[in-house]
Amino acid sequence: MGVIRQFKAIASIIAITVAFALGITQVHAGDLEDGLSAFAHGEYATALKLLQPFAELKNASAQNALGLMFASGGSGIAQDFGEARKWYQRAANQGHGRSRANLGVMYYNGDGVPKDYVEAYMWFDLALASGFEDAVKYRSLIEEMMTPEQIAEARKRAKGWKAATQR
Repeated sequence: MGVIRQFKAIASIIAITVAFALGITQVHAGDLEDGLSAFAHGEYATALKLLQPFAELKNASAQNALGLMFASGGSGIAQDFGEARKWYQRAANQGHGRSRANLGVMYYNGDGVPKDYVEAYMWFDLALASGFEDAVKYRSLIEEMMTPEQIAEARKRAKGWKAATQR
């Protein structure tokens, strides 16, 4: 069994254990994979139903998927940038690099938040620090539009955010 498959199996067992401890009996091991598959195929209504319990149980991949669904809307899900930001933020707080990059994109575009290149750069920087290598492209693109002072401020914010969340 590959490392990723072992990790998924362990994550499913943990999610089910936590669900039973919290009295949530509607969560099943296959639901996470089925929900992520439904999401990948654009079946958002099904994905939302299957992934929401896992997202509530702090599964960062499920949280990111919910964020993506709400950010884009469609397939039975209304576009809601506030909900997207909420789910991205929850996953980002757990170190999920892709969610951190997605927050950066929201600030870069001004999707449901004020357009803010400093904040966007901070999130791209944090995404890169989390191992999400694609963030280097986003950070480089936005860097060209920023002053050295803005870049320094973004790095300062990223450092402060890391310090505040690692307590």
